[in-house]
Amino acid sequence: MQRIMTRSKAMIGIALAGLLAVTAAGCAGGDDGSNGSEGGGDAASTFVYAASADPITLDGAYVSDGESLRPIRQIFDTLVTTKPGTTTLAPQLAKSWKPDASSKVWTFNLEEGVKFTDGTALDADAVCANFERWFGFKSPAQQTAAYYWATVFTSFKDKAKDSLFKSCEATDATTVVVSLTKGSASFISAMTMPSFSIASPTALEKYKADEVGGSPEQPQFKGTFGNKNPIGSGPFMLESWNRGDKLTLVRNDDYWGKKASLEKVIVRSIPDGTARRQALESGEIDGYDNAAPGDIQPLKDKGFQLLERPAFNVAYVGFQQEKKPFDDPLVRQAVAHALNKKALLKAKYPPGAQEAKEFVPPTLNGFADDVPTYDYDPAKAKQLLKQSGDPNPTVEFWYPTNVSRPYMPDPQANFQAFKRDLEAVGFKVKPKSMPWDSGYTTTLQAGRAPMYLLGWNGDFGDADNFIGTFFQGDQPQFGVKKSSKMTELLNAAETETDPAKRTEIYKDANREIMKNVPGVPYVNVVGSIPLDKKVKGYVPDPLTNERFNTITIEE
Repeated sequence: MQRIMTRSKAMIGIALAGLLAVTAAGCAGGDDGSNGSEGGGDAASTFVYAASADPITLDGAYVSDGESLRPIRQIFDTLVTTKPGTTTLAPQLAKSWKPDASSKVWTFNLEEGVKFTDGTALDADAVCANFERWFGFKSPAQQTAAYYWATVFTSFKDKAKDSLFKSCEATDATTVVVSLTKGSASFISAMTMPSFSIASPTALEKYKADEVGGSPEQPQFKGTFGNKNPIGSGPFMLESWNRGDKLTLVRNDDYWGKKASLEKVIVRSIPDGTARRQALESGEIDGYDNAAPGDIQPLKDKGFQLLERPAFNVAYVGFQQEKKPFDDPLVRQAVAHALNKKALLKAKYPPGAQEAKEFVPPTLNGFADDVPTYDYDPAKAKQLLKQSGDPNPTVEFWYPTNVSRPYMPDPQANFQAFKRDLEAVGFKVKPKSMPWDSGYTTTLQAGRAPMYLLGWNGDFGDADNFIGTFFQGDQPQFGVKKSSKMTELLNAAETETDPAKRTEIYKDANREIMKNVPGVPYVNVVGSIPLDKKVKGYVPDPLTNERFNTITIEE
């Protein structure tokens, strides 16, 4: 789970804007080498971008991490999107949409004549086939990997009575009617996420997209749809992908929206931050995300562009509250008081990073100024452990390797700093590391990690995307049950369509969450995107919803 960013506090969540009918014109817009000078293609028509990890798969239904979603955004389209650089809803495959009075029935009017890159029609039947596919995931591995479906719609067809999704009907070739089991104010904004990208039903079947084995913690994608044949309708298509090296996209010359100027996009996997910076300086790449704090000014001094993505994220230490010793709230509070967040931010984060005190960023409606807080206080942490009956509890502390996230540029450094803080107050820490692209997030989502480092980049401008994702319903990652007061409040907020009332419910939910301490949020981070000065048209997006068909390379 992943998914960065700054908005005016006056901005109302885009989910509520979606309750109004919207009508507008659609506005979607063999390996080559590591840059345009290597292999086929003109250097001026190739953009080389460095990622911190490989994608898990290019099937959006099965991922929630940013490194997978970045190329998926280029290959596929969604029903609705956001205006570049904002959280404001905009048309994509659906040129207009409208809910009924109850917000249970949503009618989408599709663009005409759109085709997938395999030549099949992207029509209402194709859209409904995707909804029915997501709803019909059966195996535990599929259902765990389909994190966003479970988050937005609660459950799958095998537990249909608990699901937000009821049906999808193609009333004609360009009209889709999605029916929900209850009104939802956040449904429409969720449809902007790449996890709800519309894929070719023909390709999904042909390339066995739903042959998923393994376990919920380690799903194995046996078909070739997600790694060789991801067929969408977006501005780019997959040419090749060599794991651990690079992924190459080529322009879709038949794209129905804004066609790309670039002929190729190459996404190189460079896990080490220093190596990414050096690759930019040497001209091997044209840009990357999440420059290290110490690299920002030196890169500026060398003439590179440093674009800023406003803070719309949160990093946190999470607890699985069903695992000892975190079933005891005194122990969770002790961790919260033991962590020296300010020292970590000063040492490891860029200017503009803010200490977090709750699980939503302060620019989001529903942020509460008066949540319970847990200031750095080692003496208080020791006292709480003593009260718990075990002044020296042993804790297994998980952290990811081979990755850099906007909210966590150097996971190992964060782990080491927090480990020292915890040991200073009496905890015995057992380190547990796992590569990011080997199932770290799915392992956490399955509830295996007692304590862990993770974070979240917002996917859409609504509190539901943060605390609804984390704490609504049964959430094994945190050991939260659907019978909790947190879920009760979040359910009420999700169906409330009055913006003012909804904001107040979310404030109450944030107070309840921080009273319970299911984790310790510690930072909201501004992202820095270093680019070669020849790169033009790159629009930093608060939701990391950057599409590369806006980019040009000027020599």
